[in-house]
Amino acid sequence: MPTSAVVDRLVSSHRQFLSFLEKRVESRAVAEDILQSAFVRALEHGSELRNEESAVAWFYRLLRNAAIDYYRHRASTGRAYDGFSKQTLTEQAPDVELRQEICQCIAPLVDGLKPEYRDAIRIVDLEDGSLKDLAARAETTPNNAAVRMHRAREALRKQVRTACGTCAEHGCLDCDCKPRR
Repeated sequence: MPTSAVVDRLVSSHRQFLSFLEKRVESRAVAEDILQSAFVRALEHGSELRNEESAVAWFYRLLRNAAIDYYRHRASTGRAYDGFSKQTLTEQAPDVELRQEICQCIAPLVDGLKPEYRDAIRIVDLEDGSLKDLAARAETTPNNAAVRMHRAREALRKQVRTACGTCAEHGCLDCDCKPRR
């Protein structure tokens, strides 16, 4: 824990720190979030700080690095959303004959999903809707719809593994498995 003089100095410089961050990020709210996290980090890791001046310089470096990390995280999140969206847009639905042969235990498993996942599976996979349809019905963006669809499919995949056991791993076209309790 830093000394009380160091903590007092950091707290008294709050406005300057906030101004520093506001110039580097897109909104005051983001700047406040970053600053709050930086104060917590300073309290946790600032035990070696004894000098008030060096503590301020150290804190500015901490803020600069936190702003850089914020943009890195935002960029990687954006790339992930774009990837999910592109993957979901390019996936093809199975033809009618194959759809009729798909395991009949899927419908009850879909019903057991969280409502937003259940709706996503129904709209996109069962009703042959698009991500845009899902986004419109869910009142969200297409990127968020793609993420929701990805998570819904993962949740359904886990349900199928639980219910169908090895059939889920190795595939079967003549499914007569009974859901496990």
